[in-house]
Formats: sequence, structure tokens, C-alpha cells
Amino acid sequence: MAKKMNLDRRKFLIGSVVAGVAGVTAATVRDGELGAPPQTIRGSVPWKAGTADAPPGASGVGYVFFTKAEAAFIEAAVGRLIPNDPVGPGGVEANVPFFLDRQLAGPFGRGDHFYLGGPWAKGTPEQGYQSRFSPAQLYRAAIDAIDRYVGANLSAATFTALSAPDQDTFLKGLESGDVKLDGGVDGKAFFSMLLQNTKEGYFSDPIYGGNKDMGAWKMIGFPGAHYDYKEWVSRHGERVPYPPVGFKGRPGWTES
Repeated sequence: MAKKMNLDRRKFLIGSVVAGVAGVTAATVRDGELGAPPQTIRGSVPWKAGTADAPPGASGVGYVFFTKAEAAFIEAAVGRLIPNDPVGPGGVEANVPFFLDRQLAGPFGRGDHFYLGGPWAKGTPEQGYQSRFSPAQLYRAAIDAIDRYVGANLSAATFTALSAPDQDTFLKGLESGDVKLDGGVDGKAFFSMLLQNTKEGYFSDPIYGGNKDMGAWKMIGFPGAHYDYKEWVSRHGERVPYPPVGFKGRPGWTES
């Protein structure tokens, strides 16, 4: 799996950028925004400096949501989904596990903007997320069920004790739905969320804790959150020569 990822990695990851970064952003919409009345704008710019919401960001060190066993699984799984190689940083090197931890400890993990009420009939892919579990509950239940499955059916006590090729095989089994987990956990749905969230952490602005040192952006040549791109609108196919910059700027910048 790692070799195949190395060969196709750039196309695979670039194709995931838009959907990946949008997922977590959509999950952080504030209460009431969708129901706010439309505004008619006339005459002047409709905003004032400093009134916009600041990104929530991620702070601190270590894990606040994952237990030691859960962190071990996440680091191993993320390391297989996006391995480290000469093309760019791996998921662990990009700090994706930290990003996942902070997301699951917050509104996304609680499912603040998910409908979690019943009935919980099996849905179609077009219907989106269908589960009684919040994302945090799904991660916690799934990781526990995965280690139980591995201990009962494979030659290891936990997922992290499997060899890298066996970890790849197991993850593929989750993705296809061939691996059936107990405890009411949909393994395929969990894999889909884990993969989506891993991409989000890999490509999100570093303020959220992932994409360490903007390594993923550097890999694909994405210049980040520059203020003005209007001069590049008509220059199709040209590489923007600016170094990447995040919401908080970039190393070497100082406030004037």
C-alpha cells in the first residue's frame, strides 16, 4: 500500500484538497447563521475591522481527547494512510493526529451540527452521515472494536502490533466493508470519516494544528492565505511564486 501511495500520492492528495478542507470548515458553522435573514448591501463596505470571528485554532501540546491506546491506533493508521516519503511529509509528520484530537475534543467531535436523532436505518451514500454516534463517539467505539477484532481474529493483540502490510490489508477491509466490527460500529463509515478527517488535517491551515510547517501546501505548491490574488486570476497554469502563508502569517514575519 505504501509503494502505491508513493506513486500516485500527489494526484490523490491534490484531488482531495477542496473536499477535505471544506469538511471541517462546514462543521464549525455557528448556531443561527443559517437562519439569519438576508441583508441588502448599499453604499459602503458591510464590515468593520476586527468584527469577524477568529478561527478557533488549536493550542497546547499532547492529546486531550485520545487515550494512550487510541492515540497509538490513530498514529499508526494515519501513518499508513499518508506515509512519509521524499515527495512530502507523512500524516504523522504533518501533525494530523494532533489535529484530529483537537477536532474531536470540540464542536465537531460532539456533533454539534449533525442530526443524531433516530431512526437509524441504513442510509445511502447520498444521504450523508447516518449514525447514532457523534464523531467523537464513533472514533472511540470504532478504535475499541478494531482492537477487539484484531485480537480475536488476527495474529496480534492490537492494530498497532500488526505489521505495516497487515495494517494496510486491515484498513482496506474496513474501507470495503469486508471487516465487520461489533458494538454497533459501522467500520466502513468509520474508515470514510477517518480518511476524510486525515485529509482535512493534512491540508488545513496550520492554525488548526495539522499541516505542520505548511509542509503539505509546499508539496503541492499552494501559496495559502495571501490577501490578494487578483493579478493571477487570468494567468492560468502559472505557478504562484509566493511562499505559503497561513492565517497567522509565516515564520520570519513580524508585526509592524
